[in-house]
Amino acid sequence: MGKYEVRIAEEALRDMTEIYRYIAVDLLAPENAIRQYNRLADAILSLELFPERYTLFETEPEHSHGMRKMVVDNYLICYIVDSEIVTVTDVLFGASNIHTRLLERHP
Repeated sequence: MGKYEVRIAEEALRDMTEIYRYIAVDLLAPENAIRQYNRLADAILSLELFPERYTLFETEPEHSHGMRKMVVDNYLICYIVDSEIVTVTDVLFGASNIHTRLLERHP
């Protein structure tokens, strides 16, 4: 199997920007913010190889849509694999109610 094309949805980019802003501005830790942002970005880019290595959601409708999840530190990267394309849909704080947040975002 070759490399997959990795696409990041606007919502996921906004999530990453908000994570960066929260750590840099609210927590007053800009160095930590850039390191966290880079860890998330590197993890997302790693999905170009074997994106199926991470599990499908067990909840519905995420499971039926083929949504997968990857944990990076305290965050959950949500994505869908379709043919040779990986689309990252969301990057969410893991301690939040992920299922509810996804339903709100993707009714």
